[in-house]
Amino acid sequence: MVKQSPASDTPELTALAGELRISIGKLIRRLREQAHPGDFTSAQKSVLLRLDRDGPATVSTLARAESVRPQSMRVTVASLETMGAVSGEPDPADGRKTLIALTPTFRKTVKASRAAKEDWLLRALQAQLSPEEQSELAAAVKLLQRLADF
Repeated sequence: MVKQSPASDTPELTALAGELRISIGKLIRRLREQAHPGDFTSAQKSVLLRLDRDGPATVSTLARAESVRPQSMRVTVASLETMGAVSGEPDPADGRKTLIALTPTFRKTVKASRAAKEDWLLRALQAQLSPEEQSELAAAVKLLQRLADF
């Protein structure tokens, strides 16, 4: 972690941080508008994202990863099962455990949602940014990735 001296905290940098937060928030909201509306809570969305990214997991593993009690995660997973978003299968390594995974139908929904968001973003990039600005944005994305990984 890089620590900077208080002298490096300029009003310009403070303003940049505020503008960046607002702009990213607005962009996220615009991307969400492009998705098919869902009735998922933030906890459910977080579990679905984790299963999509990391693959099948037990309820206990999901609870640890999300920093919640296993009982709370069981409720979240049960509601997702009822909605048809996830299903459970016996763990091949330990039949006493159940691995929770996204259903094939829900995977198709996720893929369609991402495609809609990316299509909107592609059209916005083409319509709003010149080729030079697109190159600048490509460089800025690398910086944003570094910030996100901090």
